[in-house]
Amino acid sequence: MLLREEKLNFKSEIINHRSQILTLFKKDLLLEVRQQYSFYGILLYVVATIYMLFLAIEEPDAKIWTGLFWVIQLFICVNAVAKSFLQESQGRMLYFYSIASPVDFVLSKLLFNSLLMLLMTVIAMVLFTAFLGNPLDKFLPFFGLTLLGGFSLSMVFTFLAAIAAKAQQNAAIMAVLGFPLIIPQLMLLMKLSTATFNKGLTVATTDVLLLVALDILVALLAVILFPFLWKD
Repeated sequence: MLLREEKLNFKSEIINHRSQILTLFKKDLLLEVRQQYSFYGILLYVVATIYMLFLAIEEPDAKIWTGLFWVIQLFICVNAVAKSFLQESQGRMLYFYSIASPVDFVLSKLLFNSLLMLLMTVIAMVLFTAFLGNPLDKFLPFFGLTLLGGFSLSMVFTFLAAIAAKAQQNAAIMAVLGFPLIIPQLMLLMKLSTATFNKGLTVATTDVLLLVALDILVALLAVILFPFLWKD
């Protein structure tokens, strides 16, 4: 009897957490829809940057193409994702503190920023192939890799934004903490991207699993550490 009650309580807690995460996610989505200048500003940055690259080098070779793509992805992520916590005022954070748990709050941020970054990744991929050509030998594997890479970058910078939002030197904190965290991911993404440009190479499953493991690690760190930041 007690075991059955514990199971019911556990299920009710899961449903409650899920509803809180979805409610906070809808809040971020509504804010993004209402403040469309933020989304269009990022979109303008993407279009202008890729068009400038087209005017400068037109159709680069495969190595330059993939290098430029991931550099632009990095800057897109900084502009699109890093603002998620920095735009929250102290009064609003205090309100969220009174109605939601820190785990639900940070998970909703991770979910929203991941979906936003996936959308921007698809847009960047379409514009890159339209303006700078398509030197890919394996388009579908690279497209899947770009989605995974965009998801990975959003996870890292959401976690960094949560830490930086509690510090006075926000930009400096993100730069210092972001460098050692983002370099291993970029190296893995570049290694996997090289395999998609060469017919003789195959995408290593171990590298893909390692990238997924890094994402899971970042999510766990966010869930464990954010409650301590939340109390401040």
